[in-house]
Amino acid sequence: MALFNLKGRDYITTRDYTREELEYLIQMSIDLKKMWYSGIRVRPLEGKSVALLFKKPSTRTRNSFQAAVFRLGGFSVYMRPDELQLQRGEPVKDTARVLDRYYDALVIRTFGQEEIVEYANYMKNPVINALSDEEHPCQALADLMTIKEKFGRWDGLKMVYTGDIWNVAHSLIATAPLFGMDLVLAVPRGYNPIEEIWKFGEREASRRGTKLEIVHDLKEAVKGADIVYANTWWSMGKPEETKDKRKEDFAPFTVTPEIMNLAKENAIFMHCLPAYRGNEMTEDVIEGKWSVVFDQAENRLWTEAAILAALI
Repeated sequence: MALFNLKGRDYITTRDYTREELEYLIQMSIDLKKMWYSGIRVRPLEGKSVALLFKKPSTRTRNSFQAAVFRLGGFSVYMRPDELQLQRGEPVKDTARVLDRYYDALVIRTFGQEEIVEYANYMKNPVINALSDEEHPCQALADLMTIKEKFGRWDGLKMVYTGDIWNVAHSLIATAPLFGMDLVLAVPRGYNPIEEIWKFGEREASRRGTKLEIVHDLKEAVKGADIVYANTWWSMGKPEETKDKRKEDFAPFTVTPEIMNLAKENAIFMHCLPAYRGNEMTEDVIEGKWSVVFDQAENRLWTEAAILAALI
């Protein structure tokens, strides 16, 4: 595989990266994981510091980044907006330029993707999107790594996604066609992706001869699927008053053992977590023979370690 110099790059959206560059990051993730379990320790972030600015709650993203920085020999600082002068109205551009002089990278988890872009515009050091309302590129990389571990390839696989059309769905729309996978979104009528990202996915699907489609029948969608990917029906940032309506709309889209049995015999079940048992999937699916959910969650650590090592 070709070597890429990604030093100093931002990681805001996978759409800024080629398939070859993303494959390079995934292979680095696999190598770091193998080395760790073989007892080999590498410390490319020795003497480096990373700021973690989180405006949204987090379990996997915060902990995987903090653990990754530590394992790579660096030091991380976790910050909430209410602990900074942002709370009193200091402009992002001022905060960004100060943090840029203190830290070697900024990892930010927030609502609007435009805020992440603004930080990147005022910082020389890498800015990493740890989730926005628009995309979740770190999750997408872990998903791709997990699929490679389980199938040894991406090209020719069929993935079915069911759940809210939000950041994770958008990142899958951008990456699945890029990696030669068919992607079917099984959702109720009226739930649609951001047009710009959908068009990007369509272009990649056209270039690579893969399928990208939205259907409204989960049973039909999962036939012949290699991967069934469920997600919450109400994402962070969605109005609480829409929860009952969403639960009603998505009720026919619960992934059950009967649904999984319609997929291929060796199909896997994925979920980015947190998972709401009894809603998007049943207990016996997420805890069953199909589930690779916790391998997928662990791989967040390794892909984020690779992103940090490659960019800083």
